[in-house]
Amino acid sequence: MKLELITDLPRLEQIEIAGVRHYTAEGVGPYPSVTTVLGADPKKKEGLQKWRKRVGEEEANKVSHVASQRGTAVHQIMEDYILDQKPITKPMPVNLATASDLKRMVDAYVGDVKLVEGQLFSHHLRTAGTVDLVAEWDGKMAIIDWKTSKWAKKRHYINNYFMQEAAYAVMFEERTGIPVERLVTAVAYDQPNGGCQLFIENRDDWIDGFIELREMYDTQLQSMLQTEGSGPDSPNP
Repeated sequence: MKLELITDLPRLEQIEIAGVRHYTAEGVGPYPSVTTVLGADPKKKEGLQKWRKRVGEEEANKVSHVASQRGTAVHQIMEDYILDQKPITKPMPVNLATASDLKRMVDAYVGDVKLVEGQLFSHHLRTAGTVDLVAEWDGKMAIIDWKTSKWAKKRHYINNYFMQEAAYAVMFEERTGIPVERLVTAVAYDQPNGGCQLFIENRDDWIDGFIELREMYDTQLQSMLQTEGSGPDSPNP
């Protein structure tokens, strides 16, 4: 592994519009985050609603909070590992154990590193976000995404991961001129026996799906803004 980091990309600022995350900078946006756009998927929304109804709001909030904390901690461990920097705080053993499988993937496959937790945007996609890693994977430039999960994943349930990575690939090429076609998803999971899954995909197989969701998000945002504007405090009900 060799660090050849790109350091001259614009710094983006996070803001909220209609309660969801967007990015902006001089001459940029505001553009919705990639995860915000993916949230426009009606099937994903329906599935999430059914799950929350099945387990109850309190349990759903607890599970989501724990998963979010774990994911954030493991991402920080991976960033520190790749950049060879000391952690600011000592990671919990459970998170170190989860990250150990991902570290082995880095040692085995990652070559030249271009971005680690790097901010990107695309005028073409009108979207922005923070990519986990852009680097050579087994000799080919790739968007690499770290995921944590209680259970091993089935490929047909994680199409949103691949669309997310395809969007980052377009953003990176637009910002740097360096094409990226390979998408790598590394999932560290606990059950049934623990381990790390690898899913390797092609950008062009998934970018159209993301663009479709981006257009869908525009419609949903307009509806949210109209709903906010018709409240009791609105001057034009």
